[in-house]
Amino acid sequence: MTEATVTLEGHSKRVGILAWHPSAFNILLTAGCDNVICVWNVGTGELVYQLSDAHPDLIYSVTWNKDGSAVCTVCKDKALRVIDPRRGTVLKIREKVHEGTRPMRAVFLSDGKILTTGFSRMSERQLALWDTKDLSEPMAVQEMDTSNGVLLPFYDTDTNMVYLCGKGDCTIRYFEVTDESPYVHFLSLYSSKEPQRGAGFLSKRGVDVNKCEIARFYKLHERKVEPISMTVPRKSDLFQGDLYPDTAGLEPALLADEWIAGQDALPLLVSLSGGYSAPPSKHRDTLRSKPKLASQDSGSGAAPPSPGNAAAPTPAPTPTSAAKEPEEEMPAPRVAIRETDGNIERPKREDDLLSELLAEMKALRAVVLAQNQRIELLERQLARIEDGDV
Repeated sequence: MTEATVTLEGHSKRVGILAWHPSAFNILLTAGCDNVICVWNVGTGELVYQLSDAHPDLIYSVTWNKDGSAVCTVCKDKALRVIDPRRGTVLKIREKVHEGTRPMRAVFLSDGKILTTGFSRMSERQLALWDTKDLSEPMAVQEMDTSNGVLLPFYDTDTNMVYLCGKGDCTIRYFEVTDESPYVHFLSLYSSKEPQRGAGFLSKRGVDVNKCEIARFYKLHERKVEPISMTVPRKSDLFQGDLYPDTAGLEPALLADEWIAGQDALPLLVSLSGGYSAPPSKHRDTLRSKPKLASQDSGSGAAPPSPGNAAAPTPAPTPTSAAKEPEEEMPAPRVAIRETDGNIERPKREDDLLSELLAEMKALRAVVLAQNQRIELLERQLARIEDGDV
């Protein structure tokens, strides 16, 4: 990438936070070291809203709520704010969310609550849950340890799980947020030998549903990026609908002008079952040659296929001097021919269907071979990086 599609100019200092609107098309929020929040229409490059007086100090984090009607922010002044970006007003504010002076983070949950991470007065790392209806007291507070790394929360709206990654940590903790006390339940942690310099969170649409993968992180090391997969062990090979409720898709629910005009909408959901493919049967035969189609000539003695065994592969016909099959692993599409014994033309619809099936199988095989080559190339590059050759 050498040329920018659009350039957005409005901040006087470095921009450190970007957040796309969860349901509106081309709406982007930015926050910089100038303590200013800007909302852009990326399609036109227009600055539609600017909040310059809401924060007196450096902004640590900004996240949208589920329908994109409000944002929550935490600032160096230790305050948590809920802001309507279209009206430019602060709806809620809570002073001293965490007593410590280290940076904090905040994220909106799907039910409207806010989860924050920060430090206590004794420099202990904390996790707190807040109800936006009453910010006077936290619903729950958990203390972790005395490490110096800032806890970065990654929230999964589908499973209501929160993953906490700290810079310099060797672990990733994950919690489940429920409506029952104590509200935030510790589940487990992932541990490794090398500390992480940062972490990225893959969109739910990219997980492997065939392996019951519910989350994937990309852990940043000094000279490499390591994928970390979070899976739920299941014995069944069927699609696990309880692990994969419908998730937010790529299609926006609103246009930029509609959101600017005051409309709100939840993200449009898509099913992940489309990414599921049943594992191959251990007893399934591999199609190596053309299936033999049943003859319509009554004199040939071949019975027409029944609905129960129409999909089952049958032995290939014996090659003759008139029509000889090419010796390829994947057969070419078959053209319409005439029966040699009865001189009856084979139905064109049946041949067209067979041709489409064989062409699709050939295309899929080409895709699989190309992906295998790509995987081998990436594995060689990864080996070079781990050996220090790059």
